[in-house]
Amino acid sequence: MACEYRENFKKDIVIDLVCYRRSGHNEADDPSSTQPLMYKAIKSHKTVLDMYEKLLTADSIISDEEIKDFKKSYRKQIENGESVTPNLAARSNDDQWFDWEPFMNRKWYEEVTTSVPQKEIEENALSIVKTPADFSLQKKVKKIFDERVKMSQGDIKLNWGFAEMMAYSSLLKEGYPIRFTGQDVRRGTFDHRHAVIFDQENGEGFLSLDSIAKEGKTLVDIYDSLLSEEAVLGFEYGYSATWPSGLVIWEAQFGDFANGAQVVIDQFIVSAEHKWERLSGLVMLLPHGFEGMGPEHSSARLERFLQLCAANNIQVCMPSSPSQIFHLLRRQAIRKMRRPLIVITPKSLLRLPEAASDLSELTNGSFNCIIGDDLPTEKN
Repeated sequence: MACEYRENFKKDIVIDLVCYRRSGHNEADDPSSTQPLMYKAIKSHKTVLDMYEKLLTADSIISDEEIKDFKKSYRKQIENGESVTPNLAARSNDDQWFDWEPFMNRKWYEEVTTSVPQKEIEENALSIVKTPADFSLQKKVKKIFDERVKMSQGDIKLNWGFAEMMAYSSLLKEGYPIRFTGQDVRRGTFDHRHAVIFDQENGEGFLSLDSIAKEGKTLVDIYDSLLSEEAVLGFEYGYSATWPSGLVIWEAQFGDFANGAQVVIDQFIVSAEHKWERLSGLVMLLPHGFEGMGPEHSSARLERFLQLCAANNIQVCMPSSPSQIFHLLRRQAIRKMRRPLIVITPKSLLRLPEAASDLSELTNGSFNCIIGDDLPTEKN
């Protein structure tokens, strides 16, 4: 009835569904000790299965004997450990349907090329700093943009913001769509990204990556979200679980507050593959807990995520240089393996000169799972 109402009148409808639990907390629990009258009534109430069987037989759709045979066959399949549902849904004609088969059973260490030619980096850098005519750019942002042009030409070393934007722009040009949400992602939690810039006279926003996305015939969506980690992360997980071709990213706010969405992390992101064979390539960018400010601003607990990754179910990475985040993001989109990527992102390293990268690390390098210490001394 609700579906018919929505289809006919094009209006929303709310269903107030009142339910009951036939057993207690589990099948062995007896709740009648605390709620005797309620559970006496529930016990005398026919089950949905019984009522449906009666309806089918009354309408001569199926016989009692056929129902018994079906139950017996179903029970036998379960006892034999057989699957009672198909592993993959049949292909749908719906244009919103995505084929997950190419992304299944992929090797964990599948190698892909993530480097980008210098010419393309220069072109992309010029594209992302290009503004509309008469656009009033903030002085601080203009300085960042001027430096990005120099970085693309190898005149100065690369910082985190540049490497990150080069990852997004190169992926878009290659046809990989990107969706990015979080409480302050357009500017960047630590004022380093500036994927969307704002006219200082009229406040209008401008997404420079949009022109590159059109060139790659793909989509880019970057939204600042509401202040609810659980709601937003849950929505983005759902997006990633139904969109294997896209790079879906959620960035937490400073101090990260990821613990506000811990249920989504525990019940879906880290365990859905094991429980339901549902894959996800969701990326979580979490400002490092060790750089927080007290218990309410230090919740990107590295040890917590390491406890959750024992079955190769998620990737937990702590990139320490711009080139590392560049190759890590590109690898997540390009290779076919779809598992959530937890990135413990820095604050102090975003602009630290000692943590900068050379342009050659983007044009020739790849992601390093471990970076060794090349300069050990007796003192350290």
